[in-house]
Amino acid sequence: MAKVGTEADPAPRDGLLFTLMVAVFSGSMAMMAFVALIGPIARVTGLQPWQAGFAVAASGVMWMVSARPWGLASDRLGRRPVLIAGAVGFALAYWALCLFVDALLRWQVPVLVAFLGLTIGRALVGGAYAAIPAASGALIADRVEPARRASAMAALGTGSGAGLVAGPALAALLVPYGLSLPLVATAILPLIALAALWWKVPATPPKPMPQRHRLALTDARLRHPLAIAFTAMFSVSIAQVSIGFYAMDRLGLSPEAAAQAAGTALMLVGVALVLSQTVAARRPIAPARMVQLGALVAGIGFGAVMLADRSWILSACYFVAALGMGWVFPGFAALTANAVGPAEQGGAAGAAGAAQGLGMVVGPLAGTLLYALAPGLPYLLAGLLLLGVSASLWWVPRRVARGAAP
Repeated sequence: MAKVGTEADPAPRDGLLFTLMVAVFSGSMAMMAFVALIGPIARVTGLQPWQAGFAVAASGVMWMVSARPWGLASDRLGRRPVLIAGAVGFALAYWALCLFVDALLRWQVPVLVAFLGLTIGRALVGGAYAAIPAASGALIADRVEPARRASAMAALGTGSGAGLVAGPALAALLVPYGLSLPLVATAILPLIALAALWWKVPATPPKPMPQRHRLALTDARLRHPLAIAFTAMFSVSIAQVSIGFYAMDRLGLSPEAAAQAAGTALMLVGVALVLSQTVAARRPIAPARMVQLGALVAGIGFGAVMLADRSWILSACYFVAALGMGWVFPGFAALTANAVGPAEQGGAAGAAGAAQGLGMVVGPLAGTLLYALAPGLPYLLAGLLLLGVSASLWWVPRRVARGAAP
């Protein structure tokens, strides 16, 4: 495998890592601005909650389908071509989605057309964006020794967390001027990601063609990390798609006020992620322990949403859940990378992306179906699943718990 920079670099905080952080920041900020608004947009355009959930899930479908091919392509072609291709596709797809939403809010559009347009737009966005985390994770694994990968993944995660702060914050700030304005404003962000990657990511020679080892999704080394990846994104997707409807139905808010409440809660999610991932980046923690503690805290936070009957309580629950998820995501990414060899890093990162994509598919659909029964049920399920993840790691062999490859 071609290496970028110093192999097994113990201190990855360099210009390249910062560039990857800018890319994920821009992507997460743009996508979270959309998520903060999807409930009110659906209500204004006449979409049912399940239709909004399906549109959000479409992004996960394409992420699931695309992540592994993107990761394998980065093993063969190098990290830079895959990162650039993904950034170009993400910019084009997000612009098209924003313009379509603006048209929906300006003119009377048949519900079926609105549903199909949002679904296709989200699918294109998710399929293109899948390249960025897959290739970024493989690039970090190229450069960082196994014992410090969780810290490096957490450092990368602070970029995503910062985007989670800025996206909902911008949505909450601009939504009084119209639901479409936040999306139009965030459409510049994918271009920033593209410019940063083009400028800073060095070219790497393609991997020689000999033995092409396809890492199977059923590989025994990856079963536990991929199950964690799926559960984490499943739970987060439930929380993302449900919050706008919860704010309207349980808290009794108008669509605009619900968008502001959702934006505030999701902004605090970003603050919590930055805080927890900054701690993880500065203090090396064994990946399994990181996931174990993070899932415990996140499970409590999500489960407590069932008790929220005020906006500030809802925000506090999301904040606590995000503190835990800030450790879960870099933890399972490091577990995945440490489970395989150097020539399999792209495939492993892509497999993790596929598992997360599956969670993004099933989560919104399950969440909206459960929401129809009772607003608190989606959060109860997410909390129980995360507590189960935490419990499962008590039986991880000591060698894996220390971060070594099994």
